[in-house]
Amino acid sequence: MRISEAVVKRLYQLCDERNLTVNKISNISGVTQSTVSDIVNGTTSNAGIATIKKLCDGFEISVREFFDSDLFDDLEQEVK
Repeated sequence: MRISEAVVKRLYQLCDERNLTVNKISNISGVTQSTVSDIVNGTTSNAGIATIKKLCDGFEISVREFFDSDLFDDLEQEVK
C-alpha cells in the first residue's frame, strides 16, 4: 500500500470511530473541503504534514496517534 492510500484509510477510520463525515472533519479542522476531497479522491498524492496536523487537531489527536496504525507498517517503497 502507498502512503497516500494509508492516509485516506486512516482518515476514514478516524471518521468512523468518531461518527464524523469527511465534510464535518473538514469544517472542524479548518482544512478546506476541496483539499480533503483531493486527498480522499486521490487527486493529490501528498497531503502534506501541515494539513495532516490540522486534521489531527480536528480529531483531537496527535500526529503520532494518527500514524500509530497498522496501516503504516508495510508501506511500499516510494522511491525506486
